[in-house]
Amino acid sequence: MVAEAKPVGGQRYRESYGRYLEDFKVGDVYEHRPGRTISEADNTWFTLLTMNQHPLHFDREYGAKSEFGQMLVNSCLTLAIVTGMSVSDVSQKTVANLGWREVKLVGPVFVGDTLYAESEVLAVRESKSRPNQGIVTIRTIGLKQGGEAVISCERSMLIPQRGHAVDDRMDY
Repeated sequence: MVAEAKPVGGQRYRESYGRYLEDFKVGDVYEHRPGRTISEADNTWFTLLTMNQHPLHFDREYGAKSEFGQMLVNSCLTLAIVTGMSVSDVSQKTVANLGWREVKLVGPVFVGDTLYAESEVLAVRESKSRPNQGIVTIRTIGLKQGGEAVISCERSMLIPQRGHAVDDRMDY
């Protein structure tokens, strides 16, 4: 379901990602692949880009003396990557993100760890104020290699019904 080949002409197709409102069913779980291995450069760049000055994220000696014995990956980077991994499947057609809640950091992430993600559909309903759209709430869990959970969050999105997404109207 992640990708669909939509016909756009004679023997011509365009890839389309994401799900429409009708495609979400409460209880369904989507495993997001491929995984993403976090490099030291990823962590350093993100940390400095966001002006986070905590040395635990970019000072190897500081990290070595911490209770973790090494640098930690910035938790906001972990959230961004795990959320990003879900986009092509659950939110590529999204009109708007409505919010994140219950963000929980349940395990450390280190440089060299590989992250995977999965999302469970918690709720689906039609919008009361926006015709042809609805609200989908998912719980996404980030897992390290070996299956250890490191982060979880709930995210609500405004999703169009079939035939009402922006890419359904694109003529390029």
